[in-house]
Amino acid sequence: MSAQLRLALAQFDFPVGAVAANTTKIRELMTRAHAGGADLAVFPELAISGYPPEDLLVRPSFLEACNEAIAALAQGTDGLSALVGFPHSEGEVYNAAALLREGRIECVAHKQALPNYGVFDDKRYFRPGHATATGMVNGVRVGFLVCEDIWEPEPAAQAARAGAELIVVVNASPWDDAKQATREALLTARAKETGCAIVYLNLVGGQDEVVYDGASLLVNGDGSVAARAPAFVDALLWATFDPASRTLAADDWPVAADTRPEATLYAALVRGIRDYIDKNGFPGVLLGLSGGIDSALTLALAVDALGAERVTAVMLPTRYTSKLSLDGAREQAERLGVAYHVIDIEPTCQSFLAALAPAFAGKGADTTEENLQSRTRGVMLMGLSNKHNHLLLATGNKSEMAVGYATLYGDMCGAYAPLKDVYKTVVYRLSRWRNEAGPAIPPAVIDRPPSAELRENQTDQDSLPPYDVLDAILQRFIEGEQSQAEIAAAGFDLETVRRVARLVLRNEFKRRQAAPGPRVTTRAFGRERRYPITSGWK
Repeated sequence: MSAQLRLALAQFDFPVGAVAANTTKIRELMTRAHAGGADLAVFPELAISGYPPEDLLVRPSFLEACNEAIAALAQGTDGLSALVGFPHSEGEVYNAAALLREGRIECVAHKQALPNYGVFDDKRYFRPGHATATGMVNGVRVGFLVCEDIWEPEPAAQAARAGAELIVVVNASPWDDAKQATREALLTARAKETGCAIVYLNLVGGQDEVVYDGASLLVNGDGSVAARAPAFVDALLWATFDPASRTLAADDWPVAADTRPEATLYAALVRGIRDYIDKNGFPGVLLGLSGGIDSALTLALAVDALGAERVTAVMLPTRYTSKLSLDGAREQAERLGVAYHVIDIEPTCQSFLAALAPAFAGKGADTTEENLQSRTRGVMLMGLSNKHNHLLLATGNKSEMAVGYATLYGDMCGAYAPLKDVYKTVVYRLSRWRNEAGPAIPPAVIDRPPSAELRENQTDQDSLPPYDVLDAILQRFIEGEQSQAEIAAAGFDLETVRRVARLVLRNEFKRRQAAPGPRVTTRAFGRERRYPITSGWK
């Protein structure tokens, strides 16, 4: 009878391109795993290089550094087996995981299923593997798969046919609001198909426009879930596999305090902000605080991600800025303890209008004058960003970006947009959820009608359908890829649907110039949803 297998699962962040730092972290974690009695230490997909390394993979020097790193790690495996993800270059480049043991690379698993949808571009960089690798670890036959391999039946079936009792899958699977339920259903199906227990280890951390949640899983051979790791938590997770019963047991895993969807989404946004700012070496951030709900939620997220001492809020009023906005912004800045400035931009706007007056002669006032206010704010905020070396956060949400209700070089100014993939109705839900932990956002800001305040008595609903209607249409059109006829058949006014669809299609040019932001839905603008700017399709 096989002995029990003790595993140490490294649910950590391994930043892209940080080969030396990642190697050092892996070595330190291997030492911890060995000291804790682990038979097998497991590290995420491409832990050496970080995921996704993109065109770093076409640089020979980068690939050489990764190969040298995995060879060096192999030399430190006395008494421990370790499965480490890395880009394997041997003429062709493979997305691989190496089993390190007794000072050498014992075997290498090549990723067989290369995803090329959504945010993934594996086929651009890698060649596919052709067989599932297995190995004996402390008397247990283990199959080794890389991420997408588990999403197709054949790689796991190969492991089972080779006699595997346990399948270990290393992953860099980005989070979205539907991902975890899909993962669990998939892993349950694979375990039942093969009879193998499954260890699913996932990367954690923010990388440009994606966030990885960790949320690693243990699934027994009968398909039941043995343990769930919390999302967005860095941890060395200990587990034990019993080959006799093909069951797994977690050893004192951390537990999420709040598993509601709002809690997980909020954690994703916080992690995205923190990692983007810290990995790019910025000392802090600033944002325009308008007295509206989008900038209020962005401020709360920034403070929770970075600490109040690294966040600056700026109110930039004009004649149209209400007392409610002024009071709400100041109240929130004081509650959260951030540096706060008020810069009156009315004189600057008037000077721009005076300079443009001869060229505007004979033209009536329109949205040009409204946009000029927004662009004046952008100029001021970018000046502060340059002077203080603080990255500017854009505060727009997905609903606005979808229909182009945003001003290029105005409120779209910023290097990172935390709410870019968050619909307006979800902004409200998150704001109310955040206030449960303390009054971060003044209730008056949440309850007020949304307004850009670029003219007298303006509200968003002057230009847009109510947000509950707008977001429902957008979700069907964007995430669901439904036709206008299908959306109308679901009970929506046809003319409203047509208007919303036109706005989405004709504002692609704006979205191409928008700041990156964390992907948190199943169809994010930018890296994932890529429509042509110039198109005759309506």
